[in-house]
Parts: sequence; C-alpha cells; structure tokens
Amino acid sequence: MKTFFSEDHRLHFPQAELSGGQFVTPYERPSRVEYVLARLKERQVGEIVAPGVVDLEPARKLLDPGFLAFLETAYDDWKAAGQGGEVIAAGMPTRRQRHDRIPRNIDGKVEYYCHASETAITGGTWRAAQASLACAQAAQAEVAAGARAAFALCRPPGHHATSDQYGGYCFLNNAAIVAQMMRDGGAGRVAVLDVDFHHGNGTQDIFYHRGDVLFASIHGDPLDSYPYFAGYADETGEGEGEGANINVPFGPGTPYGPWAEALDGVIGRIKDWGAEALVVSLGVDAYKDDPISFFKLDSPDFLDMGRRIGRMGLPTVFCMEGGYAIEQVGVNTVNVLEGFEDA
Repeated sequence: MKTFFSEDHRLHFPQAELSGGQFVTPYERPSRVEYVLARLKERQVGEIVAPGVVDLEPARKLLDPGFLAFLETAYDDWKAAGQGGEVIAAGMPTRRQRHDRIPRNIDGKVEYYCHASETAITGGTWRAAQASLACAQAAQAEVAAGARAAFALCRPPGHHATSDQYGGYCFLNNAAIVAQMMRDGGAGRVAVLDVDFHHGNGTQDIFYHRGDVLFASIHGDPLDSYPYFAGYADETGEGEGEGANINVPFGPGTPYGPWAEALDGVIGRIKDWGAEALVVSLGVDAYKDDPISFFKLDSPDFLDMGRRIGRMGLPTVFCMEGGYAIEQVGVNTVNVLEGFEDA
C-alpha cells in the first residue's frame, strides 16, 4: 500500500493548547507523524511518496467560500490587527445570539468560524492544511487509477472540520473532500467509516442531508466526550440523507469485544446500502492508553480492525485522523493497514 506524506505538516505546530485549565503542549503535534513514518519504514508497508499540488476546487464544492477565505488570511489579519500570539478563539456564538452576520473584526471572525478553542492557527497552518489535503487527494487518485487502497498520512487531521468551521485540531475535512472526489469520479455511492475515538462531527455535518454518501462512526458517547454536541445514536440524517448517517456511541472503558461487534454491524449496513467505494477516517485514539480518550482497545485489536475493513473488498482511501498516545500511534496505525492488506 502506498503512503502519501508531506513535510509541510511541520509548518503547523501551535505552541500551546488549553487543557484542564492550563496551557499544555498540543496533543496533536508533529512527532505523531514521525512515529507513523518510522513504523511504516520498519514494517516495509509500501512506498512513501510526496503528493502533488493541492487542488482546492473539490473543497469549494463542499465548503463555505467565506470559510476558505478566512483560513487563508486569518493569521495575517490577526497580526495586522496587532495581536501578539497565535490565533485562538476567545469565545463562540451562543444560544439566542445572532448567527447570520459575520463580524468585520478579526477577533469576531475567529469566534464565528471556530467551534473549539483548543485549536490555534499559526503562520504555517494554511499551508499545512493544504498539504494535508494534497496527501488525501493523491491517495484518492492512486485508488482511482486501480490500486486496492492507499494511505494519506494527513496532518493536520480533518474529520472535525465542518463546511464552515474549524476545531478539534482540524481545518479542512480531508475525508469528506475525498468522498466527494470519489463521487465525482463515478462512484454512485460512497461510505465514510470513522473509527476515531472522537465522533467525526464535521463529516456528519457535511453529508447529513445527502443520500449518496453514508457516514458511519463508532466513538465515545458525546455525553462524556468531545465533541459533546454531535454523535448521538438518534442522528440518522435528514431529508435525502435520512438513514445515511450511523452513530454508535459507547461509554467509558469500552473494550474491543463490543467495539468489534459494532464494527461488524456497521460494515453490514454499508454493504446493504450498496457502497461502491470507502473512505476510512483512521484515528487510533481508541487505544487503551490514549491521554484524551477512554476506550480500551489494545494494539493487536487494530490488526483485527484492519482485517474486518479489508474483507469488505471496496476501493479504500485511509485518511489519518487522531491518536495521541505518541509512542504507540505508529504501531497502531500500521497495524490497521497491515490487517487490511492481510484480509
């Protein structure tokens, strides 16, 4: 399996995030990728290739143009306004406030376009986000050309980014854009399977009213875990999208047994739905020692996860999402890929 990776991910490295009432080194940091790369090379999973130039046209089909323009200029606008540090939202619109007008002031724009203030924008964020998307697009092109699967080692991740908001360490929703590219390439129905511990609220948001892309997620119960306000089992889609949104939340301490049963159930529904191509939002933060998660999957479980996904027999693009137990993120990620290839 070919991996697509860009060194430009290093351009995005916020110096702090607010966690537990104090500023800490962000859990989503460049060293995550280094562990994945090292494991890919150690296991000789396949060629590691730099992507080509990003194509923003597919993103423009899905995302709000004002949001894209904001991401491109936010840091420069922030600095031009005399702000000293990185771009961090001080708040967000709340209930019964106006949501129909975008402030002129950069502080207000940041609050309008952000849904989680742990996510900072730096001088290199926009370039890194574009490079992350370029990796996903290159993986999609590889599969479109006939490969069974490809791995986009995306950083920053994408599945929490909605059509018009960033947050949860995410800026451009790589998995959603790849799904749209698969549709544009001729796939009648595309499924996005999100195995990250945290619900892919951004992907759900983008496809919630569509019946041609099925979104399925197994994740921590939003009563107990970020993103808190999406990911409930009764969110099944609306309009043409009714029935094309599947959420399976689990509570603290969930081991692999029930998680795997849920995966089999989701896979069955994807097959019955008639998916012709698959995007996997590959987060490995369901691992038992992840610092910001509460499932109890162990490293061998990720091998089995990959096998179950591989047995679906669909053209598959893997897009890297979360996983913050830094020293194990490489082992767990590569285990999924090797399990898939063994299926």
